[in-house]
Amino acid sequence: MHSELVASRSADQRDSRESRNGTPQLDAVSLAIIEQLQEDGRRPYAAIGKAVGLSEAAVRQRVQKLLDQGVMQIVAVTDPLTVGFRRQAMVGINVQGDVESVADALTAMSECEYVVMTAGSFDLMVEIVCEDDDHLLDVINKRIRALPGVRSTESFVYLKLKKQTYMWGTR
Repeated sequence: MHSELVASRSADQRDSRESRNGTPQLDAVSLAIIEQLQEDGRRPYAAIGKAVGLSEAAVRQRVQKLLDQGVMQIVAVTDPLTVGFRRQAMVGINVQGDVESVADALTAMSECEYVVMTAGSFDLMVEIVCEDDDHLLDVINKRIRALPGVRSTESFVYLKLKKQTYMWGTR
């Protein structure tokens, strides 16, 4: 028991190092825990511990640390259509001036599920999930286009969702 506690503490110390840019440096055990949870977010800590070679308590601590550091989230992924969101779109946005301030404003909108700053034809790409076309029109026309700095938008309305997974692992 004592050696397991010592191993857990030293593993936690290794796991908590940060890289030069301030992001957590993850060891192989933390990466394996993330992969286990991506396969099944409800997998018991005991089963994860058995798979990665840690006790249930050590896995619980690691998972909490990964959550606290913002490395991962454990959420229920839904099919938007089945929960009342019948319209999704990707919107490309061109910005004049400060891209980050526009990105911050978009991030605050509940309909914007995915906001990324990009290089290429658009400064920002935003995935929007809405109840219907009227809701989408309101978000784009009255809220996004009204933001200071938004120069233009181009909408790519989803006709059918074929794949939505978050199973890329930790490669």
